[in-house]
Amino acid sequence: MHIPPRVLTVAGSDSGGGAGIQADLKTMLALGVHGMSVLTAVTAQNSLGVQGAWELPVEAVRAQYRSVVGDIGVTAVKTGMLSSAALVEAVAELLAETAAPVVVDPVGVSKHGDPLLAAEALDSVRTQLLPRATVATPNLDEVAQLTGLYVESEDQMRRAADAVLGYGPRWALIKGGHLAGDAADLLSDGTEEYWLRAPRLENRHTHGTGCTLASAIASYLAIGHTVERAVTAAKEYVTGAIAGGFPLGGGIGPVDHGWRFRTAALSTVPGSDPADPSG
Repeated sequence: MHIPPRVLTVAGSDSGGGAGIQADLKTMLALGVHGMSVLTAVTAQNSLGVQGAWELPVEAVRAQYRSVVGDIGVTAVKTGMLSSAALVEAVAELLAETAAPVVVDPVGVSKHGDPLLAAEALDSVRTQLLPRATVATPNLDEVAQLTGLYVESEDQMRRAADAVLGYGPRWALIKGGHLAGDAADLLSDGTEEYWLRAPRLENRHTHGTGCTLASAIASYLAIGHTVERAVTAAKEYVTGAIAGGFPLGGGIGPVDHGWRFRTAALSTVPGSDPADPSG
């Protein structure tokens, strides 16, 4: 019997279903891996923002992680919201015990600007979590939080990558989506670099893009891709998910994690356009 690759997400819950654990598991299903979860926090969250967040005890996070890894095992791990220094340090210790690629999404703020990481936890992210990462995936706001560098152009993204790599990850993916022009990301290990570009889409419904991208990278690494190929494939997947993003509630809606399913279904309908991921 075929057993799919097993990917573990260590992150917070988004009650609105667009980001966090929910986005991670949807992404993993869409990409054909078995998704598992360690919940670090619960948020009251919708399309308008985060109304509340409650961190889980460190013992609960450790127990979840060891329960899954000890019995089922993992092929790759992705980390997301780790709201406190205690959680960051505990998860870093657990990752040190795990022989699998790790994608660290150093979540600092939500799409709406709500803080999701305590200021006193930043040093633990720098010194304990990032050294465990196969790939770190900060956006430009998170680059500023971690390094103090404010990136305002693509040229400055190289400097940002070097600064993040200085904390120990094997690869840094600097996400330039907040800049004007095409959505350009830079993947670097300090020696090799790859620019990944996609047209900027006129769709404001982009909730969950960071979680989705990191989970997609972890999924492709679990499948067996190299880092370069995993990040390239993940960028393609998340671009389609952004194109299919849809309105929910009164604010920013989620990306469409199932856009490939809908594209495949539409391809069997006479007169449909399978190239349009929004359906």
